[in-house]
Parts: sequence; structure tokens; C-alpha cells
Amino acid sequence: MPAAGLRPLAVAPLLLLVFISTAAANARVGDECSAGAGCGSGLHCAACGDGGAGVCARATPVDPLTHGTGLPFNNYSWLTTHNSFALAGAPSATGAAIIAPTNQEDSVTAQLKNGVRGLMLDTYDFNNDVWLCHSFGGKCYNITAFQPAINVFKEIQTFLEANPSAVITVFLEDYTVAGSLPKVFNASGLMKYWFPVAKMPKTGGNWPLLKDMISQNERLLVFASKKAKEASEGIPYEWNYVVESQYGNEGMVEGKCPNRGESPAMDSKSQSLVLMNFFTTDPNPTGVCGNNSAPLASMLKTCHDLSGNRWPNYIAVDYYMRSDGGGASLATDGANGHLVCGCDNIAYCKANSTFGTCVIPPPPPPSPPRAPVKGTSPGGDPSAAVARLPAFQWSCFLGLTSLALLFLS
Repeated sequence: MPAAGLRPLAVAPLLLLVFISTAAANARVGDECSAGAGCGSGLHCAACGDGGAGVCARATPVDPLTHGTGLPFNNYSWLTTHNSFALAGAPSATGAAIIAPTNQEDSVTAQLKNGVRGLMLDTYDFNNDVWLCHSFGGKCYNITAFQPAINVFKEIQTFLEANPSAVITVFLEDYTVAGSLPKVFNASGLMKYWFPVAKMPKTGGNWPLLKDMISQNERLLVFASKKAKEASEGIPYEWNYVVESQYGNEGMVEGKCPNRGESPAMDSKSQSLVLMNFFTTDPNPTGVCGNNSAPLASMLKTCHDLSGNRWPNYIAVDYYMRSDGGGASLATDGANGHLVCGCDNIAYCKANSTFGTCVIPPPPPPSPPRAPVKGTSPGGDPSAAVARLPAFQWSCFLGLTSLALLFLS
């Protein structure tokens, strides 16, 4: 007889929920998903499937600190977000509706929690303060202004305080007058973590060891686009230290990796950090799904070959969590693998071994083919997740349900 208070027909829905939860936990990259089904550990449901359906995608890169901090800083790669502040759907702090393009979909705090360590911010003088704008002509307007810069600076400060091993790099496309930025940096509390320009290598040599930057609490690197501010305000001029690839459509041509106009040539060895941009001129939250997959991996290799055989230290993308493959996280893991241990992926690095010693796990079994489900959306009801269950999972579920009903009858 069934346990007191339980009826056989009441057990079936419970078994269904348990089964769906188990299937979600085992979901792999590329598997379909929905708000009701979710994905496995370390994955999230990105709106990158056919017809806007959800696809399980990587959420975060492997933290290179888990493989040691004993290398120079230029021997690590960091996931970077382009226009980190330009969030889709975010209202302007001015109260106006924003008409500027957007490039990301979660807060800077969420980006940092997901392993982003490079932030690209555009700073403008606006409303007697420094604001983050995605604007034009060097001027900020109500309809292009997102929020005061100090808000995001304080998010960075809070994260650095709570994560004493984190090192963050900020790239400023700067349109402010002299004296504006120091006031905001001082007010935000970020000067406590400032990496001094005097310690930056001037002729392309190695940076300090990552462990020393951490132990000395010099964990915030800031680069700006105005050369004069390095001498007058101590804010490093980016292209004295970084070579940067062309942004926008011009930087996404297969087989090419041109430098940004302000940057030295990609193979210049006078700068020891390499930044690779990979995002379209007009941000596209749908098109980015494909761009952040195989094309990104291909450009990673192309830019390596055309940057003096150097893997990028920063990989900058739009909508960093969207992909129909491994995404920006996988690309970052690949660069870190080559930089840290000489392997194709940092996950293959073997602890306490010589450079180039790798442990490559066997490939996972292929995911079952996805059957398109019409009339559903990433935010659809849980029945959509059930409709997507492969045949072998259905037979397993029905068998378990039948057995349970027989046992409880």
C-alpha cells in the first residue's frame, strides 16, 4: 500500500519534476533549455537557439588563479566586456529614454561575478559630474547618458574589497577635461587598489608577478585614451602599454587582425599587453550568438599569429554570455591554456608539471539532436521543456513512472 497521505496519481508529477531537474543538471553546451528547464552546472540558458529558443552556454571562464599566480601579469588572459555599462533595457539616470546602442545585458557587478576582469567604459563630463555615456561628437546627452561613473566605480570597489585576489583592468575611452577623473576615482575609494604607472614596463618587458600585485594590493589597472593625462594625472596612456586590434566590422574580417588606429602595430614588442576586440559595429544580441563561437575562436588564432605569436591578454566582446558554442569563456580558457601551461585549454593544465604537459579529457558524448518546438520561447512554460525531452529520456521517465505507480498501487 502507498505511504499514508500519498496517492499514486499524486506521485507522478513529483517524479516528473525530479526527472526534469536531473535532466537539466546534466544538460551540456548546445542543449536546448528554457526558463523551466535550466542548464547544468556552470552553464546558463542563452537566447541563441532557433527561433529564439534557449541554448545552454558557458557562463564563466576558468579562473586562471586556480592554476597559480606565479607568472608575470602579461602571462594571463582576461574576459573583457565592450561598453560594460551600456546595458540593454537600462533606464537613464537622467530619467530620459536611452536611444544609444547597448552592448551587455547584466550589471557590472554580475559581470565581475561571472569572471569578467576587463571593463571598457566611456567617460564624459555631464551634469557637473563624470558620466558613462555611449554618445557621439565627444558630448553626452540625456538620451545617451546611462549613469554617473562613480556608481560603477563603487561596484568595482565593492568587488575588489570582497575578492582580495581579484585583479581588474579598466579601459577608459575618455572625453573628460583635466581634473575630472581623479575626483571620481578618489571619491569611489578605488585609489586604494591603484596600480602605479611607475611600475608598468615601458619597453615591452614582463609585468610584475600576479602574486606580487595581489599581495601588494595593487589590483586595479586603469588605462585611458588621453596621452597627456599620464604625466599630469598618473592615468596611464593605454597604447604605451597595450596593442589593440581594430574594433567593429573591420576587425572581424577572417584572416586579418589589424590594429586600432591609435594603437601601435599588433606585432609591436614595445607593448607587452595584447587586447583583441571582437564585436560588430552595430551591436546585435542575436548575431552575437554565432560570432561568439567558432569565428571568435578562429580570430583568436589569427590575432596570435599576427601579434608576434602572442595570445591576447584581453578578449573584448559584446553580450559576453551569449553563444551557440563555448563562447567568450571558452576563448579565454584557450588563451589562458597557452599562456599559463602551453595547453589548448587551461582546464588541461596539469598541476606541478613542466610547461606543455597537458591532461586532455575524452570528449563528451554528442548531445541528442534537437527537434524544433514551434510556438515556444526561452521564457515559455515548463511544458516546453518536457516537449523537448529526447526519446530515450521519455522512455526512461515513462518506465520509472509506470514502475512507481505499480509499486504504489
